[in-house]
Amino acid sequence: MNILIIGTGIAGLSCALRLAEFADVTVITKKGMVDTATNLAQGGIAAVLDQHNDTIESHIADTLSAGAGLCDFETVETVVENGIKRVHDLISYGVDFVTKNGSNELSLGREGGHSHRRVAHAYDLTGRAIEQTLLERAKANQRINLLENHLLIDLIVSGPEAKRCVGGYILKPDDEIESIFADTTILCTGGTGKVYLYTSNPDISTGDGIAAASRGGAQIANMEFVQFHPTCLYHPLAKNFLISEAVRGEGAILVNGRGERFMSKYDERLELATRDRVARSIDHEMKESGDDCVYLDISHKDPEFIKFRFPGIYKQCREFGIDISAEPIPVVPAAHYLCGGVLVDGWGNSSIAGLMAIGETACTGLHGANRLASNSLLEAVVFAERAAVYCHEKKEAITAQAKRGEEASILRQWPEAHLDEHILVDHNWDVLRRTMWNYVGIVRNSKRLELARQRIVAMTKEVEVLCASHAVSRNLAELRNLAHISLMIVTSAMQRKESRGLHYTTDYPERDDEQLFWTVLSRTEAGPPWAFEIERKPFSAPPSG
Repeated sequence: MNILIIGTGIAGLSCALRLAEFADVTVITKKGMVDTATNLAQGGIAAVLDQHNDTIESHIADTLSAGAGLCDFETVETVVENGIKRVHDLISYGVDFVTKNGSNELSLGREGGHSHRRVAHAYDLTGRAIEQTLLERAKANQRINLLENHLLIDLIVSGPEAKRCVGGYILKPDDEIESIFADTTILCTGGTGKVYLYTSNPDISTGDGIAAASRGGAQIANMEFVQFHPTCLYHPLAKNFLISEAVRGEGAILVNGRGERFMSKYDERLELATRDRVARSIDHEMKESGDDCVYLDISHKDPEFIKFRFPGIYKQCREFGIDISAEPIPVVPAAHYLCGGVLVDGWGNSSIAGLMAIGETACTGLHGANRLASNSLLEAVVFAERAAVYCHEKKEAITAQAKRGEEASILRQWPEAHLDEHILVDHNWDVLRRTMWNYVGIVRNSKRLELARQRIVAMTKEVEVLCASHAVSRNLAELRNLAHISLMIVTSAMQRKESRGLHYTTDYPERDDEQLFWTVLSRTEAGPPWAFEIERKPFSAPPSG
């Protein structure tokens, strides 16, 4: 059995290690191996790791509360109940989570929306610790083939009668396109942060997997729910450096330009409110005052504690001339996490046979309308294990069906003429991201959404013409993906006539519980990228009472 995994974050590498027990695995990434959102994750991974003071029921309740009524209850139960095992898997791999005073007891953090301390961390470098550990194990595994600087362009989908994904068209470092066939293809390409002007995400976060899945005919769900991290460092030389939610969890307060603490005006949980509430509160303060940022202040804590607990943040801020132990940190909200994505079942299967998705690329229903802090790494490792279990149990059937699908495939021919006017790509990239930031950001309204749609459709038409007549380049492929992702976000946002979770519109500022549905988009058969079939999908709601 051979598996193709796109992406080398925690989801992709965790899944590869499990699959390699019974399959040959090819793992590709379009940049370097550690250029992932996982590597930038500061906070940690949430699970009920202190069973004396915390409970499964409490973690489930916190997740459901953050998800604003749209979490899939069965998924939440599955992920939370399996969390302890999956964290201990990471420990067995060698991930060095912080313990209390050198004991075997984990030092757990608390973040916004959590009622208890349940976040295992490696200070503020958790993602890096996980990434490096998994990568070392993957490199040492002879059944895993890791390929850097390989970009997914599109999926190879057989059909039309029996649609099945049988691999992907991959742009290699020499700019040649290779057709890689696989019994199962698993998308772990992360999120879509680069669709916005300001983001905490790495440069690779251009939604490649979600866009390719949509073009292949897969269902895409809940794209209106984009999480903005409340506190990214505001500095002219800083690039997508976020200040972890754990800083607020350890007592940092938010103040405006006049030094006034303001969260009491917006939420009784103050700085420990969920990210959507904190981000909107900061946005309102900035618009009301006209200031370019607000400030996060932890300087009232012991300097040695700050340096010990947040070594990465302390060091990075010092490089920009900010001593967080003595002065507040200038911060602004930025696009951070996508709660929607490729719609999958409880094992990671998409609506197309042979295509799976896990991690931020997938919409499992765990996050609902708003992700609870540090649940994302948890979701990734739980679904990595479940996807591997599914592939193992269905191994013979998958292999037989993939062979038939491969035989039915007609490979695409690609244009060879190279694009000379790269300014066309660079200009559209900039316009697209500014349009999304200004019109489809933290606070929305119907007029701005319609204007955004009109502009992005016009741009997408231009991009599609370029793609149809020129050889594929990395920049052009990424621009195409960002345009398609933007259309899905705008289209989904236009369907939701209420404010819920991460989707806030001034036209419908209240929550409407008649709108308890998931927004599901499917590309129309042979239609343009901006034409979708739209479905309001029911889901597994929590039991009443």
